[in-house]
Amino acid sequence: MKETHQTLTSVENSQSAVSGAGMDRKVTRRNKPTVKWLLAIVVLIVVISGYWMVNLPGGKALAVDNERISVSEVVTATFEDFIPVRGRVTPAKTVFLDAIEGGRVERILVEDGAELKAGDLIVELSNASLQLNVLGNEARVAEQLNNMRSIELNLEQNRLQHKRNLVDINYQIKMLTRQLSREQALVKTGAINQSKYDDTQDTLDWYKSQLVLTLESQASDTKMQEAQLVFLKSTAQRLESNLAISRQNLENMNVKAPVNGKLSGFNVEVGQSIGRGERLGQIDTPNDYKVTAFIDEFYLGRVDIGQRARFEQYQLAIAKIYPQVQNGQFEVDFKFTDRQPRDIRRGQTIQTKLTLGDATKATLIPNGSFYQDTGGNWIFVVTQDGSEAVRRPVRLGRRNSRYIEVLEGLEPGEQVITSPYSSYQDMQRLKLH
Repeated sequence: MKETHQTLTSVENSQSAVSGAGMDRKVTRRNKPTVKWLLAIVVLIVVISGYWMVNLPGGKALAVDNERISVSEVVTATFEDFIPVRGRVTPAKTVFLDAIEGGRVERILVEDGAELKAGDLIVELSNASLQLNVLGNEARVAEQLNNMRSIELNLEQNRLQHKRNLVDINYQIKMLTRQLSREQALVKTGAINQSKYDDTQDTLDWYKSQLVLTLESQASDTKMQEAQLVFLKSTAQRLESNLAISRQNLENMNVKAPVNGKLSGFNVEVGQSIGRGERLGQIDTPNDYKVTAFIDEFYLGRVDIGQRARFEQYQLAIAKIYPQVQNGQFEVDFKFTDRQPRDIRRGQTIQTKLTLGDATKATLIPNGSFYQDTGGNWIFVVTQDGSEAVRRPVRLGRRNSRYIEVLEGLEPGEQVITSPYSSYQDMQRLKLH
């Protein structure tokens, strides 16, 4: 039994020894934390390297391929203060044809594009309602005019009656004065009695009183007649003017060319109904053109009436500036100052060169896309060894299609990057390779 117990004890010891040996063989589980630490160290090294690559002592930097940028030199040269302006050829003067009175198209005498002279008949319209209205106006005006003529005739007859009365009274006074003188001598001789003489004296006094009243009445009537005649004449003139307007409206049914020129935009058909004020077309002055162009609002303060522009060998000048700004642009009209090209046509687009100031010597850099990204406040300047470009604040002035004037920050001979900066906005340095 003792031997058996020793045997079982040895078996248990052997089993526990075997079990412990099995646990010692799981070495791989103890190595996994070491791999994680190695990966973490690598990531940390990459992050630190990236941080030091971006945040160098000189600020943020970026590696850039030389072939992806444009490098230009700062130079001293003559700056021509001009801007290119693309304009459209339009007629110098346009007269619109509008239907003053609406109506039905009865007859068309010309076609679109015809050369017209002032007074040429273009189209005939008809309007029965307008014709009846004009006839009614003529009848009413004629009646009013006849009434006024009657009033004027009565006033004139009244004036003549006053004159006849004055003539008759003066004649009676003259005759009675003469008779009274004779009767006075006869009364002294006793040929006639005193009562006869007194009757003649009273009759003479009556006529003299009538003369005073008639003169006063004539003066008052004359004053009133003159005022009434002025009113009647002005009223008659207004009525005749209204009648003339009515007749003119009827005449306007025949649409005529107001000026010499070329008819355009004319598209009507016989039988078509035209409304009052409806546009029928337009007449453009022949062989006389202007150039209409849109200019960036940046130059609004530098553009004025009379400024010169050039198209090939032809000179133009600004004739009109429209103050409205639309889509960042304002409109101007150019006119040819001396002569205009013979071969230009309406609607043609031409390239002009608008002069804004005199040519002067200045420090210049080529005009590039960088200006839109920086607003002209800074630029990348290439170092002397060409290995990198450093951001530098500058002050730029006037621009034309080729150059930008440098006021501060750059010296002639330096190299600058003039290509777009859209990818470099936050960079302080560019590593060139």
